[in-house]
Amino acid sequence: MSSWLDDDSTFSTDRKTLSQTPYYEPTAKTFDGSGYTPRVSYHYNPDVSRYHYGVRHPMKPFRLMLTDHLVISYKLYEQMDLYKPRRATNEELLEFHSDDYIKFLETVTPDNVNKFASSLKKFNIGDDCPVFDGMFDYCQLYAGASLDASRKLINGMSDIAINWSGGLHHAKKYEPSGFCYVNDIVLSILNLLRVHPRVLYIDIDLHHGDGVQEAFYLTDRVMTVSFHKYNGEFFPGTGNYDETGVGKGKHFALNVPLQDGIDDESYIRLFKSIIEPVITTFNPTAIIQQCGADSLGCDRLGTFNLNIRAHGECVKFVKSFGIPMLVVGGGGYTPRNVSRLWCYETSVMTSQQLNSKLPESLPFRNFFQPDYSLHPNLGDRIDNKNTKKYLENLKNTLLENLRYLRGAPSVAMQEIPPDLQNITNDEEQAIIDKLNRESELDDIEEENRYWITKKDEARKGELLD
Repeated sequence: MSSWLDDDSTFSTDRKTLSQTPYYEPTAKTFDGSGYTPRVSYHYNPDVSRYHYGVRHPMKPFRLMLTDHLVISYKLYEQMDLYKPRRATNEELLEFHSDDYIKFLETVTPDNVNKFASSLKKFNIGDDCPVFDGMFDYCQLYAGASLDASRKLINGMSDIAINWSGGLHHAKKYEPSGFCYVNDIVLSILNLLRVHPRVLYIDIDLHHGDGVQEAFYLTDRVMTVSFHKYNGEFFPGTGNYDETGVGKGKHFALNVPLQDGIDDESYIRLFKSIIEPVITTFNPTAIIQQCGADSLGCDRLGTFNLNIRAHGECVKFVKSFGIPMLVVGGGGYTPRNVSRLWCYETSVMTSQQLNSKLPESLPFRNFFQPDYSLHPNLGDRIDNKNTKKYLENLKNTLLENLRYLRGAPSVAMQEIPPDLQNITNDEEQAIIDKLNRESELDDIEEENRYWITKKDEARKGELLD
């Protein structure tokens, strides 16, 4: 029996019926984990897509606008809680980044950049990480959204929290790197560690998640797993399989270096064969999934052959374990394919099956011509240099590294009341003052009601003061 999602249908429908027909249907519940129906929240701020790195720069924040339009047009917002988060405060950014670096980001602008000539090299400002209008505001917006998403996981309001504007995994404590200025992932992990004993970070961006790995290279409370291209020269030049951590963090960093042209089947098989033992051995209580879209085929900076469904299958597999997840974006430099992917993965998180044909009501629909499809063919453009022997040897090496973990590390947790309210101290004090004033008014009104009632109840002839 064919589904109403199929493009080729026996029956035709009129325009009114089409306008009322949803573009999704629930995924069939089976015993393979797809029957898991978590509470999903979507954290976005429309302002974040309005910033511009520069005309020739490959990073295009407007890809987030295209993603939001797709999510809205498919009506996936009906399946999620929507939040417009506040900006991250300087105090929150300083939980990881250095004070002089944050002050530099806050102060420098394209108009006064010449005054900071001596600081530009120190803070790695250049073609990859330029100074642009509203740069610090942009950082506060995407970092604030990831922090807000982490709070929803902490207080149990969400099982899966999505922030596609986040995932900027290259930023370091003292400097930007690889188009990333503030590392929202590290900030979110630090927030989660206040409550969660163990956090697993999974990165399926084309580039190595070096900023996150570096931040937690010495600890056994965070395990980082990164699938990426590596040849010793490709940016950022790190991420070989022998980078496994130091000290207490030894064996808690796992890197999966891949060659050009890896295809859907090889990637999915390798991903599942590694992630399942990682999760069962490390036993995380929260997962951050970075979904960089530059690992797709046909990406402007990419060299893999992955299609959208294959990328999404990896995210679906992680979801099937039923562990609280923070899902963030990352790289991706062909905006139409980035937005397709993140919309599709939103449907995976909400357990909805989407019509491959894009909705007619979609704004900027011409961006997706000529096929107007959610799933264009993006594979087979580059020769696959990952031989079966190479992938098998790589898998065996990585699984051997996991044997050293010997189960999940135990953590002596102190009781630290988490900040669950997503408000600053000044906002909290203003709320308290308002409640106190309202309480005083309630007392006065209650006293007035008491005397009015007494007068109503008094018998004729009685005197009542």
